[in-house]
Amino acid sequence: MLDIPLWKRVLILGVVAIGLIWAMPNLFYSRVEAHNDALAASEQAGFVTDEQQAAIDGWPSWLPSGLVNLGLDLRGGAHLLAEVRVEDVYKSRMDSLWPELRRSLAEERDVIGAVRRVEGPADELHVQIENGDQMARAVEIARGLASPVVSLTGTGQNDLEFSASGNTLTVRLSDAEKTATDDRTIQQSLEIVRRRVDEVGTREPTIQRQGADRILIQVPGIGSAAELKELIGTTAKLTFNPVIGRGTDAEARAGIGNVVLPSQDENGVFYTVEEAPVVTGEELTDASPSFDQNGQPAVDFRFNPSGARKFGAYTAANIGQPFAIVLDNEVISAPVIRDAITTGSGQISGAMDVEGSTRLAVLLRAGALPAELTFLEERTIGPELGQDSIDAGKIASIVAIIGVVAYVVASYGIFGVFASVAVITNVILVLAFMSAIGATLTLPGIAGIVLTVGTAVDANVIIYERIREELRRGKRVASSIDTGFREAMSAIIDANVTTFIAGLVMFFLGSGPVKGFAVTLTIGLATSVFTAIYFTRMMIVIWLDRRRPKELVL
Repeated sequence: MLDIPLWKRVLILGVVAIGLIWAMPNLFYSRVEAHNDALAASEQAGFVTDEQQAAIDGWPSWLPSGLVNLGLDLRGGAHLLAEVRVEDVYKSRMDSLWPELRRSLAEERDVIGAVRRVEGPADELHVQIENGDQMARAVEIARGLASPVVSLTGTGQNDLEFSASGNTLTVRLSDAEKTATDDRTIQQSLEIVRRRVDEVGTREPTIQRQGADRILIQVPGIGSAAELKELIGTTAKLTFNPVIGRGTDAEARAGIGNVVLPSQDENGVFYTVEEAPVVTGEELTDASPSFDQNGQPAVDFRFNPSGARKFGAYTAANIGQPFAIVLDNEVISAPVIRDAITTGSGQISGAMDVEGSTRLAVLLRAGALPAELTFLEERTIGPELGQDSIDAGKIASIVAIIGVVAYVVASYGIFGVFASVAVITNVILVLAFMSAIGATLTLPGIAGIVLTVGTAVDANVIIYERIREELRRGKRVASSIDTGFREAMSAIIDANVTTFIAGLVMFFLGSGPVKGFAVTLTIGLATSVFTAIYFTRMMIVIWLDRRRPKELVL
């Protein structure tokens, strides 16, 4: 029947009211955004400044504070396309393998003789043994270091390949392991870039893989592409290396397995350190800005159990010897080991200010990039362009709403007014839902909302035309309206389901702008069905109860 029970009316009005409340923060975008930023910053720091408190008080805590996030094309920001140099990981694997292989071969020094590493390609490990006639035994020992490839495509294969030529043993990664390593490297780079970007509080960045070895990075609200590159391009690679020697560049000499690195604080001073580190920054569990015993800015760090165990064993065995703390190929400190450091924690101090120590802590917490990023494409989108897009989108939306309202009111009179209210409510519900889930609004997303305005009235048109047919047949007003809503239901559902399927396909198979369009379109479809079938019907029923017209001109 046409009558709607009281509980249904309350439920429908409740949904609309909740939508209005959740969409309301977008009317005070700057104030709510400042409130959210200050709240997040204070929670992360553990204290609240006066400026942050003022921003927090700028919006009532009992009201929703969710906003529709603005995409890169609306807010401005930076766009980067980076290529991951996966070859760097191959070299790192070979460098880390050498100490372990050297120990294994040294255990049978009486058989194979002395061993030493010789020059070779970066992705290969070349080891020369003294007794060339015992190469078969050396290969057998080396094979013991191989392990199965951890990937579905590499099942049954080992990660290392071995070959011998004369008295030189060559170790390289197998093709299956390279494929698996490439995939792990890209995934790790994606995660680290995402963590670094999230650390500085940017909103809704787009960080995704493109092709075999590229990463797309789009960050709304950041100043420039150069600033973004500085944030994510720094490797922040922290290692702890044994020191071989110290002196000027001429005095410091690097042999196979050793490297010469400059001191960060002492001009003209260089350190010769072992290339293979004792512990790396990847084994850090935490890093936070602090102050050293002299009151100078520093960074406190803590290792995981594995790193703490290795660091403790090394310091216990090398008391009285220096070790180098190396950050991005610079020795920032080379203290002498006085006692075994078994707590797994320590401190980095040197020539840095408070801002530098805070930034270093952020980079260390985010971890070291496994391979260098080469930036192939970079763009900076100014906020003025984004504001122009927002203004143009507002004008387009307003013109679309006015045009639709004028048409339906002219065509259907009072029922057109009901349809217009439903259309405007539909837009509000779309914004409310996007605010609640933290969705990102892009320029194509605005186009999706404008399209939703046009298509939202379709359901009302189908219903009203069906009512007209019933009135032409001579049925009473109430009966015609009831039949119109009931008979139009299947057509409305079918039309929206097909469009909804198309929207889902665009969302899951598309990227960037296509996804932005698909999000607003699919949300708009769901809300338009609610407003057309339930909200419009309720308004018409309330009007009928009050006016009780004998005839209806539609």
